[in-house]
Amino acid sequence: MTPGTFLDPIALSIVGGGTILAAILRTPARDLARAIAALATLPRRRFAAEPLLQQIAALGRIARRHGAIALDRSVIADLDVAAAVADIVDGASPEAVATKLRHLRRARIERHVAAADAWAGMAEAAPAMGMVGTLIGLVAMFTQMTDPQAIGSAMAVALLATLYGALLSNLIALPIANRLRAAARHEAFERARIEEPLVALATREQPQNRQAPVTFAPLAEAAE
Repeated sequence: MTPGTFLDPIALSIVGGGTILAAILRTPARDLARAIAALATLPRRRFAAEPLLQQIAALGRIARRHGAIALDRSVIADLDVAAAVADIVDGASPEAVATKLRHLRRARIERHVAAADAWAGMAEAAPAMGMVGTLIGLVAMFTQMTDPQAIGSAMAVALLATLYGALLSNLIALPIANRLRAAARHEAFERARIEEPLVALATREQPQNRQAPVTFAPLAEAAE
């Protein structure tokens, strides 16, 4: 028995092609593209908020010395922090900055969950496609009972399709989905840490010396 014994292009095309087709039909194209792009994040280290916290502290020192307008020239790679700092420069209230950060964090979580769900859907579809391949192989076997060689190849398709479906589901798609979900939970927790310092920065840089509106007495009262 050699590794080539377990290779069958027909069974592989049924299971692999069927799983991909099921993913395309059940998942929006944008989420499916995110699911494929998310593969590049698996080898990376998990997200850590500490560098962003240090950058926010540095931005606070800059604002303290030169005013909030100086933050507009800062280079900020993280999109959430950049959006919050832009609002702070524009004079947004601390409540508005907090709401913006929470919305961005929820939107990011939704994108991560959608990518993980796409892989979970493939893990669910792969065994079913393996069963489809098994049924196709059995049908081919029963229709060619007079040809022993054809029976052997059809039986190989039937058995290997089930094997491919189980391996694709449990060794590829499901582990990827679980790792993406774990990374999403960790990033959501870490990103919650950047909200407080940014809201504190917005509170400190919010314009405090606002002129009270000038009121004028009616002419009749002024004459009296």
